[in-house]
Amino acid sequence: MLSAAEAKLRAAGLLLAEELPDDAASRAYYAAFHAVSALHLAQGNAFSSHAQVIGRFNKDFIRTGRLPAEFAKILTRLFQDRQLGDYGAPASVSLEQARQDINDARRLITAIRHALTP
Repeated sequence: MLSAAEAKLRAAGLLLAEELPDDAASRAYYAAFHAVSALHLAQGNAFSSHAQVIGRFNKDFIRTGRLPAEFAKILTRLFQDRQLGDYGAPASVSLEQARQDINDARRLITAIRHALTP
């Protein structure tokens, strides 16, 4: 799952370089989603919906203090930007917002990688 997260993050960067911010934001979200899913899998949990993955992330890792609270806001914003990028026509994600999404997804992936390292 972490490999998938890294691949999605690379794809997001390539899409941003091609000035495709909607698709870059979507890939940034999926990078974070795969990293959060890896965290859940490490605890023996798997969920079938985005809402479940996000909700349990907040419950199991944010409210318990295992990860900083800012990551709950980041993951929620990434999901919202993914929704906007994938379904929000005529509105769209700006290049600057997509860049921020990629940076925040990278920060979240790094934190999760450290949390999974014994």
